[in-house]
Amino acid sequence: MTKKFLAILILLSLCMHKAEASHIVGGEITYKYIGDSIVSISPLRIWPKYQVSLTIYEDCQNGQPEAIAQDNPAFFGVYEAAIPFKFLRADSVDYASSVAVPTNFSNACVSNIPPTCLTKKTFIINYALPPNASGYIIDYARCCRNATVNNILKAGNTGSLYFCYIPPYPMRNSSVVFKNYPPQIICLNNPLYYDHSAIDPDGDSLSYGFTQGLVGAHETDIKPFPPDMPPFDTVIYQPGYSSQHPMPGFPQIQIDPRTGVISGTPNTIGRFLVTVYCNEYRDGILINTVIREFQFVVTSCTKVVIADIPQFSTDPNTYIVNCEDFGVHFVNKSQGGFSYHWDFGLLGNADSATAFEPDFIYPDTGTFAVKLVVNPRSTCPDSITRLVKIYPKFHAAFTDSGNFCPGAPIKFTDLSSATIKPITYWKWLFSDGDSSFVQNPEHTFPAGGIYNVILISKNVKNCADTAMHQVFINNFIPFAGSDTFIVKDERIQFQATGGTQYLWSPPTYLSDTNTFNPVGYFPDTGRFTYYLHVRSPYGCEGYDTITVTVVNQAAFFVPNAFTPNGDGMNDIFRPYTIGYKSLTYFRIYNRWGEEIYNTSNLEVGWNGTYNKKQCDIGTYYWHISYTDRFGNAGYMKGDVHLLR
Repeated sequence: MTKKFLAILILLSLCMHKAEASHIVGGEITYKYIGDSIVSISPLRIWPKYQVSLTIYEDCQNGQPEAIAQDNPAFFGVYEAAIPFKFLRADSVDYASSVAVPTNFSNACVSNIPPTCLTKKTFIINYALPPNASGYIIDYARCCRNATVNNILKAGNTGSLYFCYIPPYPMRNSSVVFKNYPPQIICLNNPLYYDHSAIDPDGDSLSYGFTQGLVGAHETDIKPFPPDMPPFDTVIYQPGYSSQHPMPGFPQIQIDPRTGVISGTPNTIGRFLVTVYCNEYRDGILINTVIREFQFVVTSCTKVVIADIPQFSTDPNTYIVNCEDFGVHFVNKSQGGFSYHWDFGLLGNADSATAFEPDFIYPDTGTFAVKLVVNPRSTCPDSITRLVKIYPKFHAAFTDSGNFCPGAPIKFTDLSSATIKPITYWKWLFSDGDSSFVQNPEHTFPAGGIYNVILISKNVKNCADTAMHQVFINNFIPFAGSDTFIVKDERIQFQATGGTQYLWSPPTYLSDTNTFNPVGYFPDTGRFTYYLHVRSPYGCEGYDTITVTVVNQAAFFVPNAFTPNGDGMNDIFRPYTIGYKSLTYFRIYNRWGEEIYNTSNLEVGWNGTYNKKQCDIGTYYWHISYTDRFGNAGYMKGDVHLLR
């Protein structure tokens, strides 16, 4: 009984452990260079000092208080960044602050704001690190994430891992610090525009992008000490999701690599893990990357007023890129409005309008921030800002040249023009399943016909245009004729097709070698193969062959069985002749004497059907009436077995 009770206690403990640990929403690790530490005078040894900050975000709405309490203290692991990675030390530190995170959602005209609770805990630890050639990795691991995340598998059983990389001394660097925490609540089908940019204290160049979340710790070791050693595993996304497409939207949720602005219109309710990186470049060299995890909660908002300028461009948060002229017509998709104020992004007051959907002509090229305020100076206003990019003119065009024959290379020359250069993108579609991304490609078409060739070109400002030409490829098929059997001392007349100029070789037994229809007279038996060179009026050239087999005497062969089962082998029953002039008739009868097939063409035969229905397996009877090469009539009959 004791053993049974102990097993139950262990099982309950594991279940509580899993439930309590499911609460981590996001986090990041940053660091700040705080000076040098003199370790020894003789010899002189200097170690750089860093203040490392871990920030974690806890779900205090649905997470268990016991799990949140267990987040203190935090465990850090320090590793040399050389491969193989080398563990140096592990440290424990209590949190320096714990504050509630505001929802960042303040629209008073939304009546159904869902309850949320998010706690931000910050842990700070100082390190003096001996100089090395590879730098250091400092990490933290904790299980588990909150279980309600929609875009990753087994979210409630998946741990989180955050790390920072410190470049090798003597480089003195402080990592970037993100300016804002994302809003906890996003309204379904409403445009999102969130500034997720960072500040770099060293003035380094920054770039942004989405990346994969990292996995650390696990259900049986929810808070490892020391934390997981690099390299780190990544989360597994639910089907349809990825690090680059972490949540559904139309336009798609995206991040501007230059500004860090996240934009798009979410169109699915749920909670979605989003991971953003910020790269630091110094003198053109990547020196550090800071990664932050957070979650977007998309909910159906009862919003009285919604300002909405649609996004017709693939550029982030851009209404339109106009590459034709300077005029723009603005489409207004706002809801609940009774008055409107547009600011078209120019300096001064001469660029505003109050119409529902105004038109505006810009005085010059450039990028302009257009702001729409719905119900301005009322108790329930709303606003939205989109970019308008004016870069006229851009025009796609091309020419083609070459020998327009099957298999011959056609040269395509890009003639696209742009006021703002350079042109940076070309996509060619040849309508035969092939494509190219070079500026001036060559392409061969396998067969004659009309091909709609399309060029899509873009310039550095993402202006795009499409040009289309019809390319006519000569339907050139050189044909010498079908191989044939004849009887010695007979003549045949060749009937070549495909062009206007013909040359036969060898000339043996031919009346002429420069015509499409020479006469061949064969006084002896043998197998004679002729090569035909054909040239078309368009200059296409090609070859074909024909083989003439000459036998001593005429022959008539009729198979005794066939299998019309549709497999392409022995499906047709017909007589085969050599040296016979014509067929008067070829008739098939069933066992009751009923005629079920009749033809006078030597080249066709019976496919085993009667009145469009398959005939039964069995024996059928044939009669043949023919005329030989001397004009004499003849007759023969026999039977054939139909098998399947």
